[in-house]
Amino acid sequence: MDIVRILLAIILPPIGVFLQVGIGMHFWLNILLTLFGYVPGIIHAIWVILKK
Repeated sequence: MDIVRILLAIILPPIGVFLQVGIGMHFWLNILLTLFGYVPGIIHAIWVILKK
């Protein structure tokens, strides 16, 4: 299941974070990072998914 989340995190980072932790601080932070730049959003999403 982590592979699916990582693929979704590359395509749309907030979706990958949402599937991992739901709507919380990391989700909103990821939306903010994705708005500032696509790459920081991807990095944060993958970090959240792999951290679990």
